[in-house]
Amino acid sequence: MDKFRMIFQFLQSNQESFMNGICGIMALASAQMYSAFDFNCPCLPRYNLAYGLGILLVPPIILFLLGFVLNNNISMLAEEWRRPRGQRGKDPAVLRYMFCSMAQRAMIAPVVWVSVTLLDGKCITCAFCTSVPVETLGNASNPSLSQGEMKRVLARIPCKEIYDGQELIANEVAIRYLRCISQALGWCFVLLMTTLAFLVRSLRPCFTQAAFLKSRYWSHYIDIERKLFDETCAEHAKSFAKVYIQQFFEGMSTDIAAAHCHPPRKTPVDVGEAAEKLLGITDQGTMNTALKSWHRSKPPLHLHLPALPSANGWAGEGQPPTHPPAPRKETATYYSRV
Repeated sequence: MDKFRMIFQFLQSNQESFMNGICGIMALASAQMYSAFDFNCPCLPRYNLAYGLGILLVPPIILFLLGFVLNNNISMLAEEWRRPRGQRGKDPAVLRYMFCSMAQRAMIAPVVWVSVTLLDGKCITCAFCTSVPVETLGNASNPSLSQGEMKRVLARIPCKEIYDGQELIANEVAIRYLRCISQALGWCFVLLMTTLAFLVRSLRPCFTQAAFLKSRYWSHYIDIERKLFDETCAEHAKSFAKVYIQQFFEGMSTDIAAAHCHPPRKTPVDVGEAAEKLLGITDQGTMNTALKSWHRSKPPLHLHLPALPSANGWAGEGQPPTHPPAPRKETATYYSRV
Protein backbone atom coordinates (compact mmCIF):
# COMPACT_ATOMS: atom_id res chain seq x y z
CA MET A 1 0.00 0.00 0.00
CA ASP A 2 2.86 2.36 0.78
CA LYS A 3 4.35 1.76 -2.66
CA PHE A 4 1.08 2.72 -4.36
CA ARG A 5 0.89 5.83 -2.16
CA MET A 6 4.44 6.81 -3.15
CA ILE A 7 3.61 6.29 -6.84
CA PHE A 8 0.46 8.40 -6.48
CA GLN A 9 2.38 11.20 -4.75
CA PHE A 10 5.04 11.08 -7.45
CA LEU A 11 2.40 11.40 -10.17
CA GLN A 12 0.81 14.33 -8.34
CA SER A 13 4.13 16.16 -7.98
CA ASN A 14 4.96 15.56 -11.65
CA GLN A 15 1.48 16.02 -13.02
CA GLU A 16 2.48 18.06 -16.06
CA SER A 17 5.07 15.55 -17.21
CA PHE A 18 2.65 12.73 -16.48
CA MET A 19 -0.08 14.34 -18.58
CA ASN A 20 2.37 14.89 -21.44
CA GLY A 21 3.24 11.21 -21.27
CA ILE A 22 -0.45 10.26 -21.26
CA CYS A 23 -1.04 12.42 -24.35
CA GLY A 24 1.92 10.80 -26.11
CA ILE A 25 0.63 7.33 -25.24
CA MET A 26 -2.83 8.27 -26.53
CA ALA A 27 -1.28 9.53 -29.77
CA LEU A 28 0.58 6.27 -30.29
CA ALA A 29 -2.52 4.33 -29.31
CA SER A 30 -4.62 6.22 -31.86
CA ALA A 31 -2.16 5.38 -34.64
CA GLN A 32 -2.09 1.74 -33.53
CA MET A 33 -5.88 1.64 -33.36
CA TYR A 34 -6.13 2.85 -36.93
CA SER A 35 -3.60 0.33 -38.17
CA ALA A 36 -5.50 -2.47 -36.41
CA PHE A 37 -8.88 -1.15 -37.54
CA ASP A 38 -10.59 -3.22 -40.25
CA PHE A 39 -11.71 -0.60 -42.75
CA ASN A 40 -14.67 -1.89 -44.79
CA CYS A 41 -16.15 0.57 -47.23
CA PRO A 42 -19.84 -0.20 -47.94
CA CYS A 43 -19.32 0.60 -51.66
CA LEU A 44 -22.82 2.07 -51.96
CA PRO A 45 -23.47 5.55 -53.36
CA ARG A 46 -25.45 6.86 -50.39
CA TYR A 47 -23.30 5.33 -47.63
CA ASN A 48 -19.71 5.81 -48.79
CA LEU A 49 -19.55 9.50 -47.88
CA ALA A 50 -21.08 9.00 -44.42
CA TYR A 51 -18.84 6.04 -43.63
CA GLY A 52 -15.62 7.65 -44.85
CA LEU A 53 -16.17 11.00 -43.12
CA GLY A 54 -17.41 9.21 -40.00
CA ILE A 55 -14.17 7.24 -39.69
CA LEU A 56 -12.22 10.44 -40.35
CA LEU A 57 -14.00 12.71 -37.84
CA VAL A 58 -15.82 10.68 -35.15
CA PRO A 59 -12.78 8.96 -33.54
CA PRO A 60 -10.89 12.31 -33.21
CA ILE A 61 -13.86 13.78 -31.35
CA ILE A 62 -13.89 10.78 -29.01
CA LEU A 63 -10.13 11.05 -28.46
CA PHE A 64 -10.45 14.79 -27.82
CA LEU A 65 -13.10 14.28 -25.16
CA LEU A 66 -11.10 11.39 -23.70
CA GLY A 67 -8.10 13.71 -23.41
CA PHE A 68 -10.20 16.04 -21.26
CA VAL A 69 -11.54 13.15 -19.19
CA LEU A 70 -8.05 11.85 -18.41
CA ASN A 71 -6.89 15.32 -17.38
CA ASN A 72 -7.32 15.83 -13.65
CA ASN A 73 -7.57 19.60 -14.06
CA ILE A 74 -10.91 19.48 -15.88
CA SER A 75 -12.79 19.18 -12.58
CA MET A 76 -10.71 22.02 -11.16
CA LEU A 77 -11.58 24.20 -14.18
CA ALA A 78 -15.28 23.39 -13.90
CA GLU A 79 -15.24 24.07 -10.16
CA GLU A 80 -13.47 27.41 -10.61
CA TRP A 81 -15.84 28.41 -13.42
CA ARG A 82 -19.04 27.48 -11.56
CA ARG A 83 -18.13 28.51 -8.02
CA PRO A 84 -19.85 31.57 -6.49
CA ARG A 85 -17.85 34.76 -6.70
CA GLY A 86 -17.84 35.36 -2.93
CA GLN A 87 -14.98 37.42 -1.54
CA ARG A 88 -12.57 36.31 -4.27
CA GLY A 89 -13.04 37.37 -7.87
CA LYS A 90 -12.64 35.10 -10.89
CA ASP A 91 -10.21 36.09 -13.62
CA PRO A 92 -11.43 35.01 -17.08
CA ALA A 93 -7.83 35.10 -18.36
CA VAL A 94 -6.83 32.39 -15.89
CA LEU A 95 -9.78 30.21 -16.93
CA ARG A 96 -8.87 30.68 -20.60
CA TYR A 97 -5.26 29.76 -19.88
CA MET A 98 -6.31 26.59 -18.05
CA PHE A 99 -8.70 25.58 -20.84
CA CYS A 100 -6.14 26.26 -23.57
CA SER A 101 -3.50 24.24 -21.73
CA MET A 102 -5.83 21.25 -21.46
CA ALA A 103 -7.05 21.64 -25.04
CA GLN A 104 -3.49 21.65 -26.39
CA ARG A 105 -2.76 18.31 -24.73
CA ALA A 106 -6.14 16.84 -25.70
CA MET A 107 -5.60 17.78 -29.36
CA ILE A 108 -2.50 15.61 -29.80
CA ALA A 109 -4.24 12.26 -30.25
CA PRO A 110 -6.97 13.60 -32.63
CA VAL A 111 -4.34 15.32 -34.77
CA VAL A 112 -2.38 12.07 -35.03
CA TRP A 113 -5.53 10.15 -36.02
CA VAL A 114 -6.52 12.64 -38.73
CA SER A 115 -2.96 12.78 -40.07
CA VAL A 116 -2.59 9.01 -40.24
CA THR A 117 -6.05 8.64 -41.81
CA LEU A 118 -5.38 11.22 -44.52
CA LEU A 119 -1.94 9.86 -45.31
CA ASP A 120 -3.37 6.35 -45.62
CA GLY A 121 -6.06 7.52 -48.04
CA LYS A 122 -8.73 4.87 -47.48
CA CYS A 123 -11.31 7.23 -46.00
CA ILE A 124 -11.02 9.81 -48.77
CA THR A 125 -11.11 7.05 -51.39
CA CYS A 126 -14.29 5.63 -49.88
CA ALA A 127 -15.97 8.99 -49.28
CA PHE A 128 -15.31 10.67 -52.63
CA CYS A 129 -15.01 7.79 -55.08
CA THR A 130 -18.27 8.85 -56.78
CA SER A 131 -16.71 12.28 -57.51
CA VAL A 132 -13.85 10.95 -59.67
CA PRO A 133 -13.60 13.01 -62.90
CA VAL A 134 -14.42 10.30 -65.43
CA GLU A 135 -14.16 12.80 -68.30
CA THR A 136 -10.49 13.34 -67.49
CA LEU A 137 -9.32 9.95 -66.20
CA GLY A 138 -11.63 7.48 -67.95
CA ASN A 139 -14.09 6.91 -70.76
CA ALA A 140 -17.24 8.96 -70.39
CA SER A 141 -18.54 8.20 -73.88
CA ASN A 142 -20.46 5.11 -72.86
CA PRO A 143 -24.11 6.01 -73.63
CA SER A 144 -25.59 2.91 -72.02
CA LEU A 145 -24.99 4.14 -68.44
CA SER A 146 -27.24 6.68 -66.79
CA GLN A 147 -26.07 9.09 -64.09
CA GLY A 148 -27.35 6.85 -61.31
CA GLU A 149 -25.78 3.73 -62.75
CA MET A 150 -22.48 5.53 -63.22
CA LYS A 151 -22.45 6.53 -59.55
CA ARG A 152 -23.28 2.95 -58.57
CA VAL A 153 -20.29 1.71 -60.56
CA LEU A 154 -17.95 4.39 -59.21
CA ALA A 155 -19.05 3.63 -55.63
CA ARG A 156 -17.46 0.18 -56.00
CA ILE A 157 -13.98 1.55 -56.70
CA PRO A 158 -12.71 0.84 -53.11
CA CYS A 159 -13.93 -2.77 -53.42
CA LYS A 160 -11.76 -4.38 -56.08
CA GLU A 161 -13.44 -7.78 -55.82
CA ILE A 162 -16.84 -6.43 -56.92
CA TYR A 163 -15.79 -3.55 -59.19
CA ASP A 164 -17.13 -4.01 -62.71
CA GLY A 165 -16.43 -0.67 -64.40
CA GLN A 166 -13.03 -1.19 -65.98
CA GLU A 167 -14.43 -0.01 -69.33
CA LEU A 168 -15.52 3.21 -67.63
CA ILE A 169 -12.36 3.93 -65.59
CA ALA A 170 -9.55 1.69 -64.41
CA ASN A 171 -9.75 0.84 -60.71
CA GLU A 172 -6.05 1.49 -60.08
CA VAL A 173 -6.21 4.88 -61.79
CA ALA A 174 -9.10 6.07 -59.61
CA ILE A 175 -7.53 4.78 -56.39
CA ARG A 176 -4.19 6.42 -57.16
CA TYR A 177 -5.93 9.70 -57.97
CA LEU A 178 -7.92 9.79 -54.74
CA ARG A 179 -5.00 8.61 -52.60
CA CYS A 180 -2.79 11.33 -54.05
CA ILE A 181 -5.34 13.97 -53.07
CA SER A 182 -5.72 12.44 -49.60
CA GLN A 183 -1.97 12.40 -48.97
CA ALA A 184 -1.65 15.99 -50.15
CA LEU A 185 -4.39 16.98 -47.70
CA GLY A 186 -2.65 14.98 -44.96
CA TRP A 187 0.68 16.73 -45.38
CA CYS A 188 -1.03 20.11 -45.55
CA PHE A 189 -2.87 19.26 -42.33
CA VAL A 190 0.38 18.25 -40.62
CA LEU A 191 2.05 21.46 -41.78
CA LEU A 192 -0.89 23.54 -40.57
CA MET A 193 -0.98 21.90 -37.13
CA THR A 194 2.80 22.19 -36.72
CA THR A 195 2.76 25.86 -37.67
CA LEU A 196 -0.16 26.54 -35.36
CA ALA A 197 1.56 24.77 -32.47
CA PHE A 198 4.72 26.78 -33.12
CA LEU A 199 2.80 30.05 -33.07
CA VAL A 200 0.93 29.15 -29.90
CA ARG A 201 3.99 27.93 -28.01
CA SER A 202 6.52 30.56 -29.05
CA LEU A 203 4.76 33.75 -30.11
CA ARG A 204 1.98 34.00 -27.53
CA PRO A 205 4.26 34.88 -24.58
CA CYS A 206 6.03 37.53 -26.70
CA PHE A 207 2.97 39.74 -27.10
CA THR A 208 1.40 39.46 -23.62
CA GLN A 209 4.24 38.37 -21.38
CA ALA A 210 2.91 39.98 -18.20
CA ALA A 211 -0.62 38.63 -18.70
CA PHE A 212 0.78 35.23 -19.65
CA LEU A 213 2.91 35.02 -16.50
CA LYS A 214 0.00 36.17 -14.34
CA SER A 215 -2.39 33.60 -15.82
CA ARG A 216 0.15 30.80 -15.49
CA TYR A 217 0.96 31.75 -11.87
CA TRP A 218 -2.65 31.82 -10.71
CA SER A 219 -3.54 28.65 -12.59
CA HIS A 220 -0.70 26.90 -10.72
CA TYR A 221 -1.92 28.49 -7.49
CA ILE A 222 -5.48 27.21 -7.97
CA ASP A 223 -4.17 23.71 -8.59
CA ILE A 224 -1.85 23.75 -5.57
CA GLU A 225 -4.49 25.33 -3.32
CA ARG A 226 -6.98 22.64 -4.22
CA LYS A 227 -4.47 19.86 -3.54
CA LEU A 228 -3.44 21.34 -0.18
CA PHE A 229 -7.09 21.85 0.79
CA ASP A 230 -7.88 18.22 -0.01
CA GLU A 231 -4.81 17.06 1.93
CA THR A 232 -5.75 19.25 4.91
CA CYS A 233 -9.33 17.98 4.85
CA ALA A 234 -8.09 14.39 4.69
CA GLU A 235 -5.70 15.01 7.60
CA HIS A 236 -8.44 16.71 9.62
CA ALA A 237 -10.85 13.85 8.90
CA LYS A 238 -8.23 11.31 9.96
CA SER A 239 -7.52 13.19 13.19
CA PHE A 240 -11.24 13.68 13.88
CA ALA A 241 -11.94 9.98 13.35
CA LYS A 242 -8.99 8.99 15.54
CA VAL A 243 -10.03 11.24 18.43
CA TYR A 244 -13.71 10.37 18.11
CA ILE A 245 -13.09 6.62 18.07
CA GLN A 246 -10.68 6.97 21.00
CA GLN A 247 -13.30 8.88 22.99
CA PHE A 248 -15.89 6.25 22.11
CA PHE A 249 -13.73 3.42 23.41
CA GLU A 250 -12.74 5.47 26.45
CA GLY A 251 -16.41 5.83 27.27
CA MET A 252 -16.88 2.12 26.82
CA SER A 253 -13.82 1.38 28.96
CA THR A 254 -15.09 3.75 31.65
CA ASP A 255 -18.38 1.86 31.82
CA ILE A 256 -16.53 -1.46 31.92
CA ALA A 257 -14.15 -0.15 34.61
CA ALA A 258 -17.08 1.03 36.69
CA ALA A 259 -18.63 -2.41 36.42
CA HIS A 260 -15.42 -4.40 37.11
CA CYS A 261 -13.48 -1.86 39.20
CA HIS A 262 -10.59 -1.52 36.71
CA PRO A 263 -8.94 1.89 36.23
CA PRO A 264 -9.27 3.27 32.65
CA ARG A 265 -6.17 3.55 30.52
CA LYS A 266 -4.54 6.86 29.70
CA THR A 267 -4.97 8.55 26.34
CA PRO A 268 -2.18 7.61 23.90
CA VAL A 269 0.24 10.29 22.83
CA ASP A 270 -0.67 10.02 19.12
CA VAL A 271 -4.32 10.74 19.91
CA GLY A 272 -3.27 13.89 21.73
CA GLU A 273 -1.27 14.95 18.70
CA ALA A 274 -4.28 14.24 16.51
CA ALA A 275 -6.44 16.45 18.73
CA GLU A 276 -4.05 19.35 18.12
CA LYS A 277 -4.58 19.03 14.36
CA LEU A 278 -8.31 19.61 14.63
CA LEU A 279 -7.73 23.41 14.77
CA GLY A 280 -10.77 23.94 16.97
CA ILE A 281 -13.24 22.26 14.58
CA THR A 282 -14.53 19.39 16.69
CA ASP A 283 -18.13 18.83 15.57
CA GLN A 284 -19.97 18.01 12.36
CA GLY A 285 -21.94 21.25 12.12
CA THR A 286 -18.87 23.48 12.39
CA MET A 287 -17.07 21.43 9.74
CA ASN A 288 -20.03 21.67 7.38
CA THR A 289 -20.13 25.42 7.93
CA ALA A 290 -16.43 25.71 7.16
CA LEU A 291 -16.76 23.69 3.95
CA LYS A 292 -19.76 25.75 2.79
CA SER A 293 -17.91 28.97 3.56
CA TRP A 294 -14.89 27.77 1.55
CA HIS A 295 -17.11 26.99 -1.45
CA ARG A 296 -19.48 29.96 -1.36
CA SER A 297 -17.19 32.79 -0.30
CA LYS A 298 -13.53 31.96 -0.57
CA PRO A 299 -11.43 34.39 1.46
CA PRO A 300 -9.52 37.04 -0.49
CA LEU A 301 -5.91 36.33 -1.38
CA HIS A 302 -4.28 38.58 1.19
CA LEU A 303 -1.88 37.35 3.84
CA HIS A 304 -2.04 39.01 7.26
CA LEU A 305 1.51 38.83 8.55
CA PRO A 306 2.04 39.35 12.30
CA ALA A 307 3.89 42.50 13.38
CA LEU A 308 7.53 42.02 14.34
CA PRO A 309 8.18 42.69 18.05
CA SER A 310 10.82 45.21 19.11
CA ALA A 311 12.56 46.16 22.34
CA ASN A 312 10.28 49.12 23.14
CA GLY A 313 7.12 47.61 21.66
CA TRP A 314 7.34 49.78 18.53
CA ALA A 315 7.55 48.15 15.09
CA GLY A 316 6.68 48.94 11.51
CA GLU A 317 7.32 52.70 11.52
CA GLY A 318 10.34 54.31 9.95
CA GLN A 319 13.60 52.68 8.95
CA PRO A 320 16.44 51.40 11.13
CA PRO A 321 19.55 53.59 11.34
CA THR A 322 21.96 53.03 8.52
CA HIS A 323 25.09 53.87 10.57
CA PRO A 324 26.17 52.19 13.82
CA PRO A 325 26.06 54.34 16.94
CA ALA A 326 29.22 56.16 17.96
CA PRO A 327 31.28 54.50 20.71
CA ARG A 328 31.10 55.85 24.23
CA LYS A 329 33.77 58.18 25.57
CA GLU A 330 35.27 55.61 27.94
CA THR A 331 35.65 53.08 25.10
CA ALA A 332 37.36 55.66 22.87
CA THR A 333 39.81 56.56 25.63
CA TYR A 334 40.65 52.89 26.23
CA TYR A 335 41.42 52.25 22.56
CA SER A 336 43.62 55.41 22.40
CA ARG A 337 45.68 54.17 25.31
CA VAL A 338 46.16 50.79 23.73
